[in-house]
Amino acid sequence: MRLRPRQKLFVERSLSALGTRDNTLGIAPTGAGKTIMLSAVTGDSLGDTDAKACVLAHRDELTAQNRDKFGRVNPAITTSVVDATTKSWRGQVTFAMVPTLAREANLAGMPKLDLLVIDEAHHAVAASYRRIIDNVRNANPDARIFGVTATPNRGDKKGLREVFDNVADQVRLGELIASGHLVPPRTFVIDVGVQDKLKAVRKTASDFDMSEVAEIMDRAPITEEVIRHWQEKAADRPTVVFCSTVAHAAHVAEAYNAAGIPAGLIHGELLAEERRNILAAFAHGEIRVITNVSVLTEGFDHPPISCVVLLRPSSYKSTMIQMVGRGLRTVDPVEHPGVVKTDCVVLDFGTSSLTHGTLEQDVDLEGKTTSGEAPSKTCPACQADIPLASRECPICGEVMVEDEDETDEGALGGALSGFLMTEIDLLKRSSFEWVNLFGTEDALLATGFSAWGGVFWLDGLWYAVGGARNIKPQLLGIGERGVCLAQADDWLNDHETDESAFKTRGWLNQPATEKQLQYLTPAARSDFGLTRYKASALMTFGFNKRAIQQLILSAAPAAREAA
Repeated sequence: MRLRPRQKLFVERSLSALGTRDNTLGIAPTGAGKTIMLSAVTGDSLGDTDAKACVLAHRDELTAQNRDKFGRVNPAITTSVVDATTKSWRGQVTFAMVPTLAREANLAGMPKLDLLVIDEAHHAVAASYRRIIDNVRNANPDARIFGVTATPNRGDKKGLREVFDNVADQVRLGELIASGHLVPPRTFVIDVGVQDKLKAVRKTASDFDMSEVAEIMDRAPITEEVIRHWQEKAADRPTVVFCSTVAHAAHVAEAYNAAGIPAGLIHGELLAEERRNILAAFAHGEIRVITNVSVLTEGFDHPPISCVVLLRPSSYKSTMIQMVGRGLRTVDPVEHPGVVKTDCVVLDFGTSSLTHGTLEQDVDLEGKTTSGEAPSKTCPACQADIPLASRECPICGEVMVEDEDETDEGALGGALSGFLMTEIDLLKRSSFEWVNLFGTEDALLATGFSAWGGVFWLDGLWYAVGGARNIKPQLLGIGERGVCLAQADDWLNDHETDESAFKTRGWLNQPATEKQLQYLTPAARSDFGLTRYKASALMTFGFNKRAIQQLILSAAPAAREAA
């Protein structure tokens, strides 16, 4: 498989940092392909040496997932597992469960490591992780530590400085939206007459005082207004509501149910089975709305969510990003048939959007920096080296001072509207050439040696379809063009190699062969500028036209109904 251009840059910057330091942290939100990048950094760090590495995760499913994706990125590197049932260090890279490895007897059996990789690295300062890290360092003072996380700022506000003193790279949500790997938020900042009161709420060490927030927000007239605005702007959208306290969340859920809108409440005291049942009912559409306080800010993903309601302010931008991020995932039409998602409605009844402006600062969408270290600055609080565009230190959570002009612009610009940045043109940045099949821009197709991907327009929606050798064509996505292009391009990257992408590029300068011309229409054969690559794309479409049409037409009625 191949890496996207932004993934390659993340890997290059991480390797550059590890080349000069004994630790570094990489930040990548949902949609960036964190495990793929982690695997590439690990594999490239080992190279052709006999060095040994260990990849840590805190849950069984993450250990298995990491090992599976690592094998796809690095098929020649041997792996092994240390978990509750298996304790093997035979592989060059071992995937270990933290609760298991952190036990004294298991640590005693750990060999000398050259690289320790920590997935979900915001956990790295926990006692169990520190026991493992200290053991690795004691056995090999030259060992390097590489961490990856989507959420560097911990809920207890304990900084990561004792493990990491720099950030190699930070993939931003704006980049992923612009590249089609997340849907854009469409934000409404709604004042129900409490913004001035919320601005006066005192801050605690971790956030605003939520008991004060609840006194302001947990009132029946305000909740009624919340539901009224939701019915106007996001009715029938799967919705997650973030509240100030558990009591507030319970009252909001009761109000939704009283209005005839099925709602459920998730909080930290629920039994595991009860929580699973509520989330399952939400996933099956039996519950339309889920209320919570901060339980669903991390580790919960249900891609069909297309509305996020903020009934609490956040003093940290990272918390706001976590909450809004619950609704930005794109939808796989195979996993969620009939669901079309083109954006996420964010209803902010607090002050977070006005306080923080856009979700993040300007980013390098053009990819002008192609290798080496990311532009950086020093955090004034913890002295860590962090990406230049950071407004909040990923290591310690320090909020950077913003210019008044930037803050005003965020407030006057309608909060997150500025988050819809200039779209990355995947037609140019893809490693594969996209052919405009009929000159009308409504059917685009790219092909490699083993696979092909296409996007097609019908009745106001785009459809992504992909096929490969020995794999029947399948529907990859439905929605906006950018999202569908990203899904089709990722399909190609999954089924092709760097070598095959390079070779197919060579076809761009070669004329179509006589054998190809035999399979083309008279109109195509009369194109005197027809290249071998375009001929291949036209042939691929011709061979798969019926399957493509069947996939799109079978999905279209359900899609129109869902829309």
